[in-house]
Amino acid sequence: MRISVIGSGYVGIVTGATLAEAGFKITCLDILEEKISDIKRGISPIYEPGLERLIRNGLDSGNLNASTELEKHIANSDVVFVCVGTPSNEDGSIDLQYIESVSKTIGKSIKDSEEDIVVVVKSTVVPLTTEETVQKIILEESGRKRETVGIAMNPEFLREGSAVDDALNPDRIVLGCTDEKSKTALMKIYEGHTCPIMHCDPRTAEMIKYSSNSFLAAKISFVNELANMCDKWNMDFERVAEGMGMDSRISKQFLRAGVGFGGSCFPKDVKALRRAAKNDGLSSEMLDATLSVNEKQPEIVVNMAREMLGELKNKKIAVLGLAFKADTDDIRESRAFNIVEKLKNENAEVIGHDPQATETFAKETGITCTDDLEEALRGVDCVIIQTEWDEYKSIKPEFLCNLMKKPIVIDGRRTFDNGYFTDSDVEYVAIGLGN
Repeated sequence: MRISVIGSGYVGIVTGATLAEAGFKITCLDILEEKISDIKRGISPIYEPGLERLIRNGLDSGNLNASTELEKHIANSDVVFVCVGTPSNEDGSIDLQYIESVSKTIGKSIKDSEEDIVVVVKSTVVPLTTEETVQKIILEESGRKRETVGIAMNPEFLREGSAVDDALNPDRIVLGCTDEKSKTALMKIYEGHTCPIMHCDPRTAEMIKYSSNSFLAAKISFVNELANMCDKWNMDFERVAEGMGMDSRISKQFLRAGVGFGGSCFPKDVKALRRAAKNDGLSSEMLDATLSVNEKQPEIVVNMAREMLGELKNKKIAVLGLAFKADTDDIRESRAFNIVEKLKNENAEVIGHDPQATETFAKETGITCTDDLEEALRGVDCVIIQTEWDEYKSIKPEFLCNLMKKPIVIDGRRTFDNGYFTDSDVEYVAIGLGN
């Protein structure tokens, strides 16, 4: 089976590399020469644990190839995965320009071919997009009969930082097929997996993806509101979460309080679902509240800094963690942006640290950033932890006391266990700790 993966960003390269690892012949396609050149040299275009090893395995085995010649490879493919981005418009709706462009390219590429082909959308798109946009454009551009083109929606459920394992060992696979051709091809691709496989139509598959992400985002915001209450009433939310998580209906997942969610999925998907609902005259109070709480959370740690330092003007503050979560270099919608902006508005001097994301964050914000933790901590009045990198979890109290002007730690991710700093000179406050 010859498979092309269009788009070599986060979803595309993980999809291509893991399918190559499973033994399929994969060609990763992208219009960016630099990205394709990197892949051919075994360099991952994104930071993701374990991904570069899979790319090199694929190249060494001959299962993985990369090219900018989209039409040539599409025309010679049995299955084409669409993995291009769907960024947000200003009103929260998704921008379909890349989806539409790729659909046109696919249509033109197969116009003169007599071979059947299956097109699978993995990009996150709102309900009806696969059927009313992708399928429609491909058939119009190709002039092909509907029965010669299989169309399906197969959403990804990858978590940045553990995407390789999520792709190789998914907890479920959703196949939104419009025909037996696409169903047969996808079942062949996923036949080695033992997880549940759900069959449905494309619009249901699209809605499953949006509903899943929006539910998890809502859970995060709800948990953060509860944690804020615990702070006010002087109790430790982690103990509350422990008791909640014992209920199998709730589960222990996503019960950690913090400065809110970020990344390329949750904020964008909640906004897109809300806009799609409003466009059709539907209310979205839960989605509105989810986003509202998330926007307020960064202010919590800034208020803590103000309370600890008296005022923020001319205070030197280190923000530890610039990526939106650990084990990724992705800074999209990172809460670090909100925190840094609020600190700068009060004329604080800000230095940022992250093991992977300093270069991109510095370019976007103009603040001083370093990947040297000692440099970031030296002489600062306090630190705000925004991302729970393992590097921060291993920080010793004496390390902070020796470097910082004032050993004050404001933990926006509950990085440390309760009592970690008890027998030290470090002043420690955290969201949901009940300070």
